[in-house]
Amino acid sequence: MLLYDIVTTSRNVREASARSEKVRHLAAFLRHLEPEQTEMAVALLAGEPRQGRIGLGPATLYAAVPADAAPAPELTLAEVDAELGRIAQTSGAGSAAGRTRLLQELFARSTKEEQDFLLRALLGELRQGAVEGLMAEAVAKAAELPIAEIRRALMVSGDLRAVARSALTEGRQGLARLSVRVFQPIKPMLAQTAEDTPEALRQLGKAAFEHKLDGARVQVHKEGDDVRVFTRYLKDVTAAVPEIAEAVRGLATGSLILDGEALACRPDGRPQPFQVTMRRFGRKLEVERLRESIPIYPFFFDCLYIDGIAILDQPGAQRIAALARAVPEALLVPRRVIAEELEAEGFLQAALDAGHEGVMAKALDAPYEAGARGGSWLKIKPAVTLDLVVLAAEWGHGRRTGWLSNLHLGARNPSTGAFVMLGKTFKGMTDEMLAWQTAELGKLAIARDRHTVYVEPKLVVEIAFNDIQASPHYPGGLALRFARVKRYRRTSGPRTPTRSIASALSTSAD
Repeated sequence: MLLYDIVTTSRNVREASARSEKVRHLAAFLRHLEPEQTEMAVALLAGEPRQGRIGLGPATLYAAVPADAAPAPELTLAEVDAELGRIAQTSGAGSAAGRTRLLQELFARSTKEEQDFLLRALLGELRQGAVEGLMAEAVAKAAELPIAEIRRALMVSGDLRAVARSALTEGRQGLARLSVRVFQPIKPMLAQTAEDTPEALRQLGKAAFEHKLDGARVQVHKEGDDVRVFTRYLKDVTAAVPEIAEAVRGLATGSLILDGEALACRPDGRPQPFQVTMRRFGRKLEVERLRESIPIYPFFFDCLYIDGIAILDQPGAQRIAALARAVPEALLVPRRVIAEELEAEGFLQAALDAGHEGVMAKALDAPYEAGARGGSWLKIKPAVTLDLVVLAAEWGHGRRTGWLSNLHLGARNPSTGAFVMLGKTFKGMTDEMLAWQTAELGKLAIARDRHTVYVEPKLVVEIAFNDIQASPHYPGGLALRFARVKRYRRTSGPRTPTRSIASALSTSAD
């Protein structure tokens, strides 16, 4: 199979407006795959190459695309997969240059359309609509199996590629082998957002409210004395956080799968900033030194498996009870079952006073929807916004082609008067906003390259964000976490940032 076949399918999916039409294109493509091609093809079409990150940043990826391209499609899927594997595995002295060279060679063998597809896939910006839920429907249609069986297999295995291969090559018998097992990580359930606690109570009724910790999501598996810790992306990080494994190893229950957060705490028990917690993950060296300087603690909020039995399908109240039997209170996220607005507001304030970012509200009668952003879990966080200036914008892809989409955001440094970039965002924009900002930014353009339009710093936008963290990627040394657009300010010029941002920028500049 040629890479061009995948590119063509991607284009068809992107251009299709109806969900059913997207599924039809994907299913038709999947039916023609050989078994050994399935996982490679599904990964690329879902915009997540199975090699994951290949160790090259966006600027390097863009720069690696040559001016010329292959005149006709000749690259096979197997060749692309092998080359991406070589790039990802290149390490040691000069590895960045080696990875770049290999990528340039791969791009040189690709047509223009293939180059564009590969670039967007590697950037995580395919945005063609073939997300996991859509792909699951396509797999069900291609394999002629009920979508419920595909979703169940995906829920317990956490691996779309494995589910697709099992369904397409072995059918129902293959899916039957994909069950909940200790040490096979399960995709975590995610939450939707509620504006405030009254809205959460209106949606859920009486619910379990929990402190929302701004830590690292972890899933911990235990079988006897063997314990492993996985991230929300299902990566095994046991070696980096031995104290979490030790805490769970000491539990009396023989087998467990627990869902929770890992949090670095100060000596007084208050949480450290998110980026401090994240220093403990992905480290293979100096673990003991970091353990001393940045101790990390697990706090669990759900139990998915206990003593050989999977309990994901049980109601939340029953899973909470199982968790309380297996795990001591010191290792549990603070929780209270609440039905009244006044009590919920008080619980939220207590969480904020403790240094946490908000609360979660969870339905007591709902199952654990692994891999889904379920409406039975709601997160409530006070809105934090900041007026920032647009410094540049990148051209969009997929359905945003032709619009300036990804905004470069800046604030004025009061110590120098210059603007300092605080990050980028393409989130929160309606089609109307995209069209308006494309026209307005075009009027303010001062420079352009292939992907970006640089503008006079005159357009002010209100940005909501979760937190400010240290970042080596921007000149100010800071970046906004989870930035999204709220609205544009119809004003004549950018405002000075708030005191906390201004102070941080000034300190960083010094």
